[in-house]
Amino acid sequence: MVNYKIILFYKYIAIDNPVVLRDEQRRICEKLGLKGRVIVATEGINATLEGLEKDTKEYQRFMIQDSGFRDIQFKISDGTGTAFPKLSVKVRSEIVAGRLGDENIKPWQMTGKYLQPEELHQWINSKKEFYIIDMRNDFEYEVGHFDNSIFSGMATFADLPKVLPKIKHLKSKTILTVCTGGVRCEKASGFLVSHKFEDVYQLYGGIVSYMEKYPNQDFAGALYVFDGRLVMGFNLEDPNRRIIGRCKKCGQSSEHFINCEDPFCHRHFIQCENCCEVSMKCPMGCRDYSKEHPEAQLSVV
Repeated sequence: MVNYKIILFYKYIAIDNPVVLRDEQRRICEKLGLKGRVIVATEGINATLEGLEKDTKEYQRFMIQDSGFRDIQFKISDGTGTAFPKLSVKVRSEIVAGRLGDENIKPWQMTGKYLQPEELHQWINSKKEFYIIDMRNDFEYEVGHFDNSIFSGMATFADLPKVLPKIKHLKSKTILTVCTGGVRCEKASGFLVSHKFEDVYQLYGGIVSYMEKYPNQDFAGALYVFDGRLVMGFNLEDPNRRIIGRCKKCGQSSEHFINCEDPFCHRHFIQCENCCEVSMKCPMGCRDYSKEHPEAQLSVV
């Protein structure tokens, strides 16, 4: 039986020559037949790759030979061999598009405190006062999120500065930032620390690590992922699993995503398969997304 795996990882670290690292990554990925996305920048590396299990293990061994990458946490899930159509390895200005300019954070210098999934589970089941701030995009939050979490209101991660007014009343409270695999909440938590939030944590390994340990507990719905799967979860056949996504057209439960067929809109939203048979355009009205959010093409985890 052919066994595919998907590996998700990132590392914030100062990279002197991103082009050299890009070329090295392309060579090893091509050698091992891996497909997916690798983003390299002066602030680090961010990647999601799929391949045969033996090849993904060899890739991990290759990465940890570098002392700068030895502590990378690889998030591993089952694949099908179809998550990505090709390999893309690129140099970008950031490994996740925050567009913070002069306020850009170097997470290896300033970031929130790590909170392990087991610790969060204890917090949730205690009387501790804390606030989960979801640092993902709107459509990600709609299909799945932690119970009682606060949605940041972001359409893309570049909206991060707009979050500050929404949560300014929590500056003296305990805050936990969460995202898919950790790369966004690591930078976001540092951003909050820089703005004098007093007790800031980040979920180590991201939501995917929590879901793996505690499937269908505390996190409702499915986890959005930026590959061919679109949504994922653990123990999906569990009768206790909640579907919280709603079709934008009819309001029925759904975790089925489409892109608006209008080429000037291309909005990404939930629409059930029945409604897709009627129309593939936005029921909420189309807009020119490319002009509103040019940064949205940067992949995130």
